[in-house]
Amino acid sequence: MASKCVGIAGAGGLGSNAAAALVRAGIGRLVVADFDVVEDSNLDRQFYFPDQTGQPKVYALKNNLLRINPTAFVRVFHEKITPDNARSFFSSCHVVVEAFDNAEEKEWFAVWMDKHLPRIPIIMASGISGWGHPEQMRVQRTSNMYVCGHQVEPEKKEIPLLAPRVMQVAMMQADLVLEILLKDIPQTHDHNVKQ
Repeated sequence: MASKCVGIAGAGGLGSNAAAALVRAGIGRLVVADFDVVEDSNLDRQFYFPDQTGQPKVYALKNNLLRINPTAFVRVFHEKITPDNARSFFSSCHVVVEAFDNAEEKEWFAVWMDKHLPRIPIIMASGISGWGHPEQMRVQRTSNMYVCGHQVEPEKKEIPLLAPRVMQVAMMQADLVLEILLKDIPQTHDHNVKQ
């Protein structure tokens, strides 16, 4: 998997945690794009630390990922992803993880990927606020698009984003990346293997 490249569109709660899981799983190349900086309010659910407050998320994340695996290749872009630059970021990736904050960004990116990079699978997220009922989390598969989460708009807009649910969906996204990239490798189910 060291030769596989995964794109991550957004370095917040979903993107930063999915990136960490993928580096731990042995993905050797990541491309991460985000325009934002680390804030104190991010620290409860994103893969950053207090001393990184004020730093661009992509640079802080790259440092954190290289602490996990110093040999990983992490290419970052401290820019807002737009229809004009998305191809330059993600056209060389084998899979792209969508990790935007709002529905409008998710929508244009999904449409753009389907039109301009239709051969690259995109793994999206929808419905990550709140807590409890982990059994409601699911994956919806449509052609080359996957959507993780409970996929229900919360009734109350003040329902918070909390680490367990955000990380659960980020791990679902990371696991789907592995499923896609390793689809030709049979799994073994040896229950005697120690964890």
